[in-house]
Amino acid sequence: MYFPKVGDRVEDLDTPSMIVDLDLMEANIQKLMNKLLPTGLNIRPHLKTTKSAILANKLAKAGAKGGCVAKISEAEAIAAAGFDDLLITCEIVGPVKVQRLVELYRKHPKIRIVVDSEVGASAINDALANSGIQKPITTLIDLDVGLHRTGVKPGEPALALARHVGGLKHLKLIGVQGYEGHLQHLHDYEDRKKQCLESMSTLVGTAEAFRQAGFPIEVVTTGGTGTAEFCASVPGVTELQPGSFIFMDVDYRNAVGSFFSHSLVLLSTVISQQGPRAVTIDTGLKSLTTDSGLAECKDSRYEYGVLGDEHGSLMWEEGSPALKVGDRVEMLPSHIDPTVNLHDFYYAHRNGVIQEIWPVDSRGQGAIIRDRGPFLYMHTY
Repeated sequence: MYFPKVGDRVEDLDTPSMIVDLDLMEANIQKLMNKLLPTGLNIRPHLKTTKSAILANKLAKAGAKGGCVAKISEAEAIAAAGFDDLLITCEIVGPVKVQRLVELYRKHPKIRIVVDSEVGASAINDALANSGIQKPITTLIDLDVGLHRTGVKPGEPALALARHVGGLKHLKLIGVQGYEGHLQHLHDYEDRKKQCLESMSTLVGTAEAFRQAGFPIEVVTTGGTGTAEFCASVPGVTELQPGSFIFMDVDYRNAVGSFFSHSLVLLSTVISQQGPRAVTIDTGLKSLTTDSGLAECKDSRYEYGVLGDEHGSLMWEEGSPALKVGDRVEMLPSHIDPTVNLHDFYYAHRNGVIQEIWPVDSRGQGAIIRDRGPFLYMHTY
């Protein structure tokens, strides 16, 4: 059986394969750092995009201060793989998840959490009390700034929660989080900026209200690839959480332009001829997601369509070069985060030669951590 290795050429990979152009990816990282580090704010990239401890460490080396993950299972996998300065940005609720948090915190005391309810905060506090762990867990209050997905409502509900959390021995309240996810992909720049600044006013105003009530708020964390530049301009914001910038996708490009490059593509093979200007490729729903629209062929002359789990179509207008069976094409994901979650490995190259192979450490990660077996360790990273 063939296993790809460092030094192989991209054209020798089986398909579909997730490949990263290191020059483009590193340029994306540098662009973000050049833009945001001078603001003096901390950059805590959201690792739900990369799901990789190796990439978390690369981002930290470039200037990032820790990382974010969406859920407890991602934190478990990323921490076990060697990066544990993590903020879990979604609420941890339910006895099983809370106990997993306790065990994770026992091993990795840098872990930070958010809460948006007294019930959730109290359950974590009680579990930590019963565990014998003395150090309180660093905690932020998650505030609804307009997404209406998670977060306590601003005003008195937020203040009441802060008072409750402040009275818990095993939670240390240090900040507030607000994610304006509903604004990330607004196409109109001025509208996106205006609404973002409104959300930030709610966020920093709540942080200040907490301080006035006697709570030592140090962290105000927010932002994504589509809004980070606006968030960074608001006095009182201390930390930014962009994620997709490192690879980009069609949905973000359509919203915010091409400042960041498409550094990740899905390498695919033409497997069937289906007409004079139509072929089938080996990249369908199990390789590319459609929740944010269809993927695109990197060569815009070819239009992608979904043909099922394992298959997609490419069609073209008369006059464009014909594709034939055996040809390779590169596909641009429409939504990078769930697309990465469909794959086990990244193949990172320069000028077509594979330089590094990275596992997708927290791929899937539902109720339990999966043992992906010895294949993970067959590469030298």
